[in-house]
Amino acid sequence: MKIELKRIDDAFNMEARDEDGHTVLMDAGSASGGRNAGIRPMQMLLMGLGGCSAIDILLILKKQKQVVTDFRISIEGMREEGKEPSLWKEVTLVFHFTGMVEKEKAQRAVDLSMKKYCSVAATLEKAGATLTYTIRLNDQI
Repeated sequence: MKIELKRIDDAFNMEARDEDGHTVLMDAGSASGGRNAGIRPMQMLLMGLGGCSAIDILLILKKQKQVVTDFRISIEGMREEGKEPSLWKEVTLVFHFTGMVEKEKAQRAVDLSMKKYCSVAATLEKAGATLTYTIRLNDQI
């Protein structure tokens, strides 16, 4: 895997590009001297967690012939205070499923992703983060 990062202004706005040409804008917040013109790198890490687990989960449910008509993940994180580097301490995910999905299969797919397959989840946990999650199926807990 190869990533290129290029500064695109005179502050902290960066464009990251992967080897296939996909791009993401990153920046620092205004409190740090940035212009808040892109995603902060630590936010991107949580987005990576969501993307990693989403791919796992949707692949598992597709193999089980579950019909997912809508899917989203809400993620909230709390970082360590007063430390440098300030790592993710607690991350809470809520997996929202809509469709003809059996609750047990959705729960199993999420468990497999979060505990076995998702490399980002494993990376965060090895760094000391506590990951907790729940599922909501058709707006039911």
